[in-house]
Amino acid sequence: MLNNKVILITGGTGSFGKEFTSYMLNHYKPKKLIIFSRDEYKQSEMAKRFPDTNYPIRFFLGDIRDRDRLYRAFENVDYVVHAAALKQVPSLEYNPFEAVKTNVIGANNIADAALDRGVEKVIALSTDKAVNPINLYGATKVVAEKIFIAANSYRGRKKTIFSVVRYGNVVGSRGSVIPLFMNLKKRGIKEFPITDIRMTRFWMTLEQSVKLVIRALEKAEGGEIFVPNIPSMKMTDLAKAIEANCTFKAIGIRPGEKIHESLISRDESSRTKIIDDMYVILPQFKEIEGIQEKYEKYPSVPEGFMYCSEGHKRLTENELMTHLENTASMAKDRHDTVPHTEEVG
Repeated sequence: MLNNKVILITGGTGSFGKEFTSYMLNHYKPKKLIIFSRDEYKQSEMAKRFPDTNYPIRFFLGDIRDRDRLYRAFENVDYVVHAAALKQVPSLEYNPFEAVKTNVIGANNIADAALDRGVEKVIALSTDKAVNPINLYGATKVVAEKIFIAANSYRGRKKTIFSVVRYGNVVGSRGSVIPLFMNLKKRGIKEFPITDIRMTRFWMTLEQSVKLVIRALEKAEGGEIFVPNIPSMKMTDLAKAIEANCTFKAIGIRPGEKIHESLISRDESSRTKIIDDMYVILPQFKEIEGIQEKYEKYPSVPEGFMYCSEGHKRLTENELMTHLENTASMAKDRHDTVPHTEEVG
């Protein structure tokens, strides 16, 4: 269903966007991929890897805050993957309305443009921070989730399907933790800074995140939140996997951080289905036709179920090192630097 389609990726020059582009070109035959982002330098660098003389790619400079620019970009687009967001938790605590303008108003602009331009499907990327949020980033992402789910109740030029994928940290995208630890190891420093020794996080690879979005594009009927069944890991175990003999210096939790993260809350469990290696949270809106019937045959999670990084299945050190090796190999192939991590969504 992805062949011969025009697909636009917001934030397309980011880690996810580059991996999604590569995967699509290697496994499908899209009519066109539109890379929508506000960074002209990243677009020029990405164009060196994917020149439009060899690939069906169009680089479109713009900001999701600019509603008119989105209307122009979405003309004749079949599918939109919305990856653009401000994501750094401490920065957004100190610059709250900047987060609102991009993550909330930008999301609403995308929903309006998709409805009015007749886009077939929109898949929005969200984060574990959106579950019972305590930081502004999570709060803006839960609002964005609700904007996209509610958009299924409206009709534009034709019925547009909006769904969400929600996941945690990604090995291979931008951030600070893994490259920091690897750099310390390279310099011979064995005392690693840890915000809290109890801290746990969910982990997945960039390729897994891309495959999840593609599955969502294929399966979405409108209003679902797709959640992968992925392992979690203690930050201290992650550090030990990188340097077995390291010690820790507790530096305290940064503004807006949690000890543990959740991907599905208890309150959402009554609407959550199990489909193979992922969960699907169904919408509460009765206006979204046929959604309950489509998922009726799938089993529900147990009553009171909560999907939390504490006590969930653990990512082993061997699995983590395999992820890092694969990520380093991919980074070398695309002339990137060392593997990074990011709290994606």
